[in-house]
Formats: sequence, structure tokens, C-alpha cells
Amino acid sequence: MANKKRATLKDIANVLNISPAAVSKAMHDDSRISDKTKQAVKRVAKELNYQPNHIASALRKGKSNLVGVIVPRTNSNFFSSVLENMEAVLNKAGYNIIITQSNESFEKECKNIDTLLYSQVDGIIASMANETVDLSHYEKIKANGIPLILFDRGENDLNVDYVGINDYDSSHVIVKHLVDKGCKRIAHIGGYRRTRIFNNRIRGYVDALKTNNLPIDDTLIVESSLRLEDGRREMEHLLKLKNRPDAVYVASDYAALGALQVLNENDINVPKDIRLVGFGNEPFTSLVTPSISSIEQHSKDIGRLAAETFLNHIAQPEIKQTLNKIILDAELIIRDSST
Repeated sequence: MANKKRATLKDIANVLNISPAAVSKAMHDDSRISDKTKQAVKRVAKELNYQPNHIASALRKGKSNLVGVIVPRTNSNFFSSVLENMEAVLNKAGYNIIITQSNESFEKECKNIDTLLYSQVDGIIASMANETVDLSHYEKIKANGIPLILFDRGENDLNVDYVGINDYDSSHVIVKHLVDKGCKRIAHIGGYRRTRIFNNRIRGYVDALKTNNLPIDDTLIVESSLRLEDGRREMEHLLKLKNRPDAVYVASDYAALGALQVLNENDINVPKDIRLVGFGNEPFTSLVTPSISSIEQHSKDIGRLAAETFLNHIAQPEIKQTLNKIILDAELIIRDSST
């Protein structure tokens, strides 16, 4: 079955025997068009199921009032909370958002950017995929002259605005907490070093061990995609070590949940035998047994600040974007898993 042809301004004009220009003016409530004609145009447009071409309109006006947003995944409370608060600020300013997710794929992220640029968005707010190393697709956004705001995951080399928490200090806060509890062999299940935030968390962890006069043991540092199944696999690996850890710092709550499952399945008492700390303060961390200590990432503030940063650039288009970081302080929420 062939697709039904999309109605155009010309189709409406033919029904009413007026010009397409008159139809366009009526659609935009032009004072030169009579109320009778405006009502007729709206009636026929509804009958023909007319949908305006926003891309063509954006090209004419040079403004779409759309903001593209790229997140690694939407099934995370952190990203959904960022989106909710970002959208609230942008909607109030007259903008709508187009949400895309990369699923941590570099290839999908590139396609998302092409789609958003084709849609004539007025700006892009993004958190990078785990796989992203080549930044040329982000450079394409800058080359198009539209604001690019990065949050949570970003790269200094792009010289654009960034909003996130202090990942390096977060590791210091976690390690100090565990040392204060008497832990001496603290393992780290981290993300991949190629991603700046996870590299900062690993660096912070290593430096915090040095600060607290604890040895650096490479067998206690593992890199992964930080999914639940990664947490399970790496925790099983750590338990097989001849000298296993007495605490585990995991750079994601989902991986921390996987680690906790393995510890419970092996009848290892948390926190008595092994203490556990996650990252992200996902809602489930307070619901599982034992509840999981975690770093609060201030998602509400990040969403609001990223949106406000975009609006500042729209208000002052003559100001060239430079590396401008808004860094929020780390906050550890202590729960049963590390008391």
C-alpha cells in the first residue's frame, strides 16, 4: 500500500481557491488576512491533516526552537533526571528538546549528530558514549556554528562548555571513607581510561591510596563497561585472588549492584567482610539489602545548568565558545554497605 501524500500549503490553497502565500499568512495569523479566511484555512488544514514542515521553517527563520540532546542511555535515573530538569528550563524559554541515545556506541552517536544537524536544531547538549575517542563528529557541530554543551562526559580538547561533578575528588572522598573504616585493600571496578571521567576516577583512586599510604596493586584495578553483568564478572574475578580485597569501589551503581549480587550469593557479609561503594546514587541503592553507599551526582543541578549555559550562548551569540567548566562538589551518601 502506497504512503499517503503529505498535504502542502498548495493543497490547502487549491481547495480554497486562494494563493499559497495567503495560506501561509493565515497560518501565521497575519493581520492582513481576514478572520473568515483564517478560520477556513485552519478548517481545511485539519481536514487534510496538514503538518507544517519545521525544517523548512527553520531554514527560513534561521531558528527552530529545538535543542538536540544525546545521552548514552535513557534507562538510568541519572540521565532521566538530567533530561527532566533540562527540559523544564528549556521549555520555559520556548524550546523543545529532541532526545537521542547512543547506547554507548560511537557509530550511533555519529548518526545521532547527523540527524540533529539535519533537523536544524539550535544547539546540542551531549554526554559522550563510552566508545567515543574520535571527536571529529563533535567538531562538525562547532563547524556549523551552533552551541555545543557537554555534561557528565566530555573532552577538554573540544574547547566547549562542560557541566559535571568532580570525579577525581569523588574517588578521594570514597577512599578516605573506606580507610577510616579500617580498609587496607581497596579494589576499584572502573570504566575505561579512554573516557575522561572514568580516567579521572581511576587517577583519583590511585592518588588517594598514595595519600593514605596504601600500596598500589594493579590486580585490584579493573576496567569495564560498568553494566550489571560487568560488576558480577569483575567481582567474581576479585574473589578468586589469593589476597582478596576488603573493600570495593565501583564507578557505577549498576555494576555495584552486580558486585553485591555475587557477594550475597557467596555468603560474604557486606560490610563486615567486604565493604562496597557505588557511584551515581540510583534509586535502587537505598532499596537493596544491604543498601549501597554511593556518590550523589547532582543530576538536577547538571540538567538545569546545562540548559542555562545553552540559553546564555543563544542570548550572546557574538561570544565564542571556549573551555568553560562548571564542576560540582562530590557528595558521598553513606549506607549499610560501607558502615
